[in-house]
Amino acid sequence: MASMHRRRVLQSLVAAPLAAAAPPPEIAALKVTGLEMFRVKVNRRGDWLLVRLQTSAGLTGIGDASHGRDETTEGLLRRLFDKLKGRGIFDIEWLRREAQPLIRERGASAAVALSGLEQCLWDIRGKAFGVPVYELFGGRLHARIRNYANINRSTDPRTPEGFAQMAARAVAAGFDAVKLAPFDEMPRNLTNAAKIEEFTQRGIDCAKAVRQAIGPQLDLLIDAHSHFDRAHGLELARRFEPLNLFWLEEVTPARPLDDLAAINRAAKMPTAGGESIYGVQGFYPYVAAGAVDIIMPDIKACGGLLEMKKIAALGEGAGLLVAPHGPASPVGNIAAAHVCAGMPNFHILEFSYGEVPWRAGLIDPPEAIAKGGFIELSGRPGFGVELNLRLIREHQAA
Repeated sequence: MASMHRRRVLQSLVAAPLAAAAPPPEIAALKVTGLEMFRVKVNRRGDWLLVRLQTSAGLTGIGDASHGRDETTEGLLRRLFDKLKGRGIFDIEWLRREAQPLIRERGASAAVALSGLEQCLWDIRGKAFGVPVYELFGGRLHARIRNYANINRSTDPRTPEGFAQMAARAVAAGFDAVKLAPFDEMPRNLTNAAKIEEFTQRGIDCAKAVRQAIGPQLDLLIDAHSHFDRAHGLELARRFEPLNLFWLEEVTPARPLDDLAAINRAAKMPTAGGESIYGVQGFYPYVAAGAVDIIMPDIKACGGLLEMKKIAALGEGAGLLVAPHGPASPVGNIAAAHVCAGMPNFHILEFSYGEVPWRAGLIDPPEAIAKGGFIELSGRPGFGVELNLRLIREHQAA
């Protein structure tokens, strides 16, 4: 009898945590029922494509599926939603697996579509359990998420004076780190030595003007957008040494990886990159090659929040910092911030500064940036924000 009693006690102890781990029946029964898309006009660089999923209980979740002017993303969202409709809010790994053939076929557009829906599912799950999304990713290590101001999309004219003026505005708005991509006007695959030097010097002059505008203490980040080959990239890193860069980003294309790795070994400043890579499998060879010091998964391009968490863990194992790429809408920015909150190796997050004056009001409550470029995550369920549909309708793309 005593042994039978002990057995029953042990069985009850085993069963209790299993029962506690099961979601309440009303949450487990939640099904995805509807999809809404909102395309918002931003500027010459493209639109913001915002997504909202509806569920059988009336809960909704939001996400960002912006991909420049790529209108094929809307069709890919519908195709993936057709697979997801009627399924539960926990089917994120299932959705990831189902999306793989489409991503192989359609590339970045399909990855962005997957991410947009996946973001919505995490927002819904947080609301269903009454907790912020960061609690679903292991809890919060960072109460505030530091952002740098990417002024590249908002600067006009793209001259040293133009970049300096926009950088000064970003600093006045509270940011203490500024990024620009001053070589975007350089034609791809340029072979004329004199022209290469002309565009290179023009870009360096823009960076010098920004350094002068923000002073020696604040952080300056430069993105080369893969405009250089190995030889010119090595020279570029040397020429940037006097500017005390926070990092130098994507000097050469990712293939061959040996080029980036050679620049990384030689550069006196940290190097960063990986913004267009999809998935943990895509990042593995990038990390293994020693391509950069800081990896930059994009919440949209890499496949979503869970994929970003996996990539961050890969980077953590290799001793690398993670600084998510993302010139995104306020929705994309807050989604990435919730993952960053629980990253042991989080470094800094990208913020697309100055594109439109009404950016902050696109979500409710409005986006708020504290001194130093910090976003403070609230304790509200899900992402803690909703779409401001009135403002969205005012700026809806035709």
